[in-house]
Order: sequence, then C-alpha cells, then structure tokens
Amino acid sequence: MRIMLIAPPWVAVPPAAYGGTEAVLDTLARGLHRAGHDVVLFATGDSTCDVPRDWVLPAAIGVGKGGSATELRHVIHAYEAAIDTKTDIVHDHTLAGPVYANRFAGLPVVTTNHGPFQSELGDYYRAIAADTPIIAISHHQASEATDIPIAAVIHHGVDPERFAAGSGDGGYALFLGRMCPEKGVPTAIRAARRAGIPLRIAAKMSEPAELLYFERHVKPLLGGEIDYVGEVGGADKAGLLGGAVCLLNPIDWPEPFGMVMIEALAYGTPVVATPMGAAPEIVKHGKTGFICSGEVALAKAVAASANLDRNECRKDVAGRFSADRMVADHLNFYENVIRGYTLPLVA
Repeated sequence: MRIMLIAPPWVAVPPAAYGGTEAVLDTLARGLHRAGHDVVLFATGDSTCDVPRDWVLPAAIGVGKGGSATELRHVIHAYEAAIDTKTDIVHDHTLAGPVYANRFAGLPVVTTNHGPFQSELGDYYRAIAADTPIIAISHHQASEATDIPIAAVIHHGVDPERFAAGSGDGGYALFLGRMCPEKGVPTAIRAARRAGIPLRIAAKMSEPAELLYFERHVKPLLGGEIDYVGEVGGADKAGLLGGAVCLLNPIDWPEPFGMVMIEALAYGTPVVATPMGAAPEIVKHGKTGFICSGEVALAKAVAASANLDRNECRKDVAGRFSADRMVADHLNFYENVIRGYTLPLVA
C-alpha cells in the first residue's frame, strides 16, 4: 500500500521535546514502513523520522507561529506530491488539508482529531465528516463527538523496545506536560507536598500565556522539594520518567488521550491521574497507577505508587498500547476506506 502521512508544519517529526502528535506520527510512520508499506511522511525539512520524507518548509514553524497561509502552502505541496506518486491513501493530520483535499476526487483521505470535539474543532469536523473519515483517539473523545460521525477509534501506541525499564529509584514524583491551567500543575505541587515526596516539574513553557501562567500561579509555589526543571526531551526525558516513583498527571480537562501516560508506563512508571478524558482508558486503577480526585486522594496515591509492580506497567503497554497494535488498526482502517465504507463504523 502506498501511504502518505501529512504532519502539521509546526513541530518536527519526531519532536525534540514537547509534541505528542508528532511523536505519534513518528511511531506510526516507522511502523507502517516496517510492516512493508510504501510510506512517505510529508513534514518539515528538519524532521528526522527514519522513513522516506518530503517537504516544502525547510524547518518547523513553531507552535503559535505562522498562520493559515503557512499551513496551506504546506498542504498544497503535500497533495501535489500525493497525486504525483499515485498515493493509495492520505492520512492527513493538519486542519487545512482535509478541506483542500475535496478538489481531488477519488483520492482517499482520512484524518485524526488530536483535540477535543467539544471546542471550536466541533464545527470543523462536523463540516468535513461527510467527505473525510474521522479517527478518534479514545472512546471518551469519540463519545463527545455527539452528532459528528466517527469512523474509527484507534488508541495511540509506542514501541516498547525503545523504552528501557526504569528503576523508579529517584525518590520523586514527576509532572511532565505543558504549563497551562488544564494540566493541573498547582494541584500536582500541593499533592506532592501533602504526600511528602519531592516533585520535578518538566513542562513546555514558551508561549506568552504559558509564561504568564507560570509567573502567576506556579512560581510562587516552588521551593523546597518542588523544582521546575524546564522543558525536556531525549535522554533527559527518559531519565526523569524512568527514575520517577510515579507520573503525577492531575489533568483538569477532558484530554483526548495523553501520550505522556503511556510513555511513563512503558518505562515502568505508574501513573496517578484524575478521572478526566481518556485517563481511565489508559490507567488500570490499582495495577498500573491510580485514578482519583482531590489533593488528599492524589497524595495517598502518590505515596502508594511505590508499591505497584513496575513490570506490570510495561506489560500492559506492550499488550494494549504497542506500536504494532496501532499500526495494525490503522492498516485495517485504511483498507476499509480504500474499499469504500459506509458510516458509521463506530456506534
């Protein structure tokens, strides 16, 4: 099968640090290629994913930079390449792409929604659903689509062999994410303090709103055993996740998936999270972490995480959230679309 994956132009694939969508695209592209398919990843020129790549933009634009014209230029060249190479199916992860793709009759195009349907994205996906099959990334996300037809639910995956078992002997809990209200950094700080366990905060903080939030709501809470260590990637991220007693993820929004949770579990690190979004689909309460609400319950869960079996965390990821499973699910879906399918495929 000849498959083109179109990445957004904002972050390279794979990302150097923060970038959940781009991490998923890297894993999916490599997995499809490994499975013997003819894959082209249309990303930015600084991407390093180890599959055949194409691009028009020499480097990632950066989150919050550029605009619709930048994305449209990226998309126009991607679809020109898809037509020139007689692509069997396009899996488009941009927003401009599925709208532009309508001019190419007969070219199968699918898209994945990486954000919440209960937002301005709802109107967008409602408008394109009749022409472009939509993949949801969790059952919870799909349940919030209401009148928007969902063609498939496919959980993200990781390559378990790329994650070495972590010992969890660092003696700290870890917050890893983005510096914004919905990620719950102050809640993580208060829960860790209540538990008497140090907290390392590794967070993306580059946009003005993120910087302002940090100054007003997080910086005053730092000190003692609560440290902000910056945005991390690569070996630094691996070391922090593998050494943590747990990932403390007290999200305060219906997060559609949450890549950081399966990455933590792949290192053997239990996850303590609130029952929001897809978290209950990912974390097996009492086995691979804890799902609970409120700072008191979160603190107790952080303290109890050291008693969980880290090997069980890794086994669960290998069984439910592997790259091989994600690739197989996508290939099955692509084949259904190419053959011609009838909505809805997901009830």
